[in-house]
Amino acid sequence: MIRHIVMFKLKEFATPAEKAAKMAEIKEKLEALKGKIEVLHKIEVDFNCNPAEAWDLILTTELDSLEDVNTYANHPEHVAVAKGIIGPVKADRACVDYQFRP
Repeated sequence: MIRHIVMFKLKEFATPAEKAAKMAEIKEKLEALKGKIEVLHKIEVDFNCNPAEAWDLILTTELDSLEDVNTYANHPEHVAVAKGIIGPVKADRACVDYQFRP
């Protein structure tokens, strides 16, 4: 199996409340992909609680293969969230994919 982990740093917001609301929206929209994308076994979004670190959000997904990661990444439901919700507020992104045994 493959664990696909993505970290996001968001752009600056006018207020902490605006940032928190956008982060909650991103979490809701990404986690709603479960059940919509057949190859996706698990999806979880969490928020960084350490203000000394640069990243704001972490996405963790589990899929069977790297091919399934590609299927997930290019699925229209995922693309809509990535481009429509995350894209406008994303400052940076880092990703790692690794194999694991469940």
